[in-house]
Amino acid sequence: MSLSDRLEQARRGAQDPAGFARSGASRAGSHHASTDPLLLVKQRVHQALIDSLGPQLYDPHLRASELEQRVKVTLQDVLETEDTPLSTSDRTRVAQEVSDEILGHGPIEPFLRDTTVTEIMVNGPNQIYIERDGRVESVQATFSSEAHLRRTIEKIVSRVGRRIDEASPMVDARLLDGSRVNAVIAPVALDGSLLTIRKFAAEPFTDKDLIAFGTMTPQVRDFLEACVRGKISMVVSGGTGTGKTTFLNVMSGFIPEDERIITVEDAAELQLRQQHVLRMESRPPNIEGRGVISIRDLVRNALRMRPDRILVGEVRDGAALDMLQAMNTGHEGSLTTVHANSPRDSLSRLETMVLMAGIELPMRAIREQLSSAIDLIVQLERMKDGSRRVVALTEVLGMEGDIITLQDLFRFDYSAGRDTSGRMLGVVQPTGLRPKFTDTLAEVGVQLPLGAFNPALMKGAPAASPQANGHYARTGQPS
Repeated sequence: MSLSDRLEQARRGAQDPAGFARSGASRAGSHHASTDPLLLVKQRVHQALIDSLGPQLYDPHLRASELEQRVKVTLQDVLETEDTPLSTSDRTRVAQEVSDEILGHGPIEPFLRDTTVTEIMVNGPNQIYIERDGRVESVQATFSSEAHLRRTIEKIVSRVGRRIDEASPMVDARLLDGSRVNAVIAPVALDGSLLTIRKFAAEPFTDKDLIAFGTMTPQVRDFLEACVRGKISMVVSGGTGTGKTTFLNVMSGFIPEDERIITVEDAAELQLRQQHVLRMESRPPNIEGRGVISIRDLVRNALRMRPDRILVGEVRDGAALDMLQAMNTGHEGSLTTVHANSPRDSLSRLETMVLMAGIELPMRAIREQLSSAIDLIVQLERMKDGSRRVVALTEVLGMEGDIITLQDLFRFDYSAGRDTSGRMLGVVQPTGLRPKFTDTLAEVGVQLPLGAFNPALMKGAPAASPQANGHYARTGQPS
């Protein structure tokens, strides 16, 4: 965003200083804007802050920390001149809500700070939902108007070089902390602009976290580490919100430090700890409809960069063909995710996406590519209690006629039922079958853990701890 654009944004903000009026439902004493006794005070303070700092609020050359300090100091000065008597708690609340509006994202800023909130869903200016502990709940916070919500969306997308307007009413973006953002405005959104934010942990989750959450067992963790180190190509499959990206990030941690890793994503979310990592992100078209760089373009380019591993955040289109060809031509051990509800469905989805590449291939040829490229499918599911679990580890065996054959190595035990709080007690159990790629692993010096496929060792295995309950949230850290 240019400086002139920022100044125009500041001018519009001054014309509607009540833009923050309904924020802060997570704070005690929050009220609807029409009954908020501090509404007029917040409006005056907001206006005075804009009058005092002016263009500094939108100066692209001013560091965020310096701007924050100036806002805090000026806020205190402005509050000192306020005629309305304010208690200490009222002063704190006014300062926080005005600061949230100027420096943050208005009424949703408290939920962005709340470490127990994993998703924020804005359904128009007057309705906000959050996900906490795997459950969706409505909150009282609202935006003052549709214009206020639109300005917040524009602030988010402009910071990452994206745009949203009537000509391009949908956008995927991310916050500075990596949280994924999707926004939809009119004319596509009929009842007010829509904003969805999936929060991302500032400190990536580890395999130990997922074991504590009950997402997987130590047996599954050891098996997957051996598979990653042994360059077994994998697909992480699951529905929306099942934790595919989080799981992919955890598995990427098993990749040896001496390998060259290239990540390809729509919105950069993967947080790899290795040193030799090259990250690429797709780009939407500009205002003239040009300059688009797709996931498929990036996968093709990655093949020219001498990768040891390619990680594709998610395949949705013809990039599936390029990914399969990469796995079949010396880039074993690559990882990706796909939206599907079962291992068999994930293969069907990949078949469809290969056809989207526009290259006419017989179905048998596509299936042969799939069966030779993919060794293992990890299926995730979001349970009715809100927890996210590995429910199947399925090996791709090959072709029998025109059908890809599969065998489950691990399956979730649904028969264990629930505890008194409704929490799933089952865990993913080995079926007793050993993978056919055991010899392939042995050839590269990777031995599967002893007893990895022995169901007897899983008797009495603990489910998720009550504190974690399989939810991707972490006390004291952003999620």
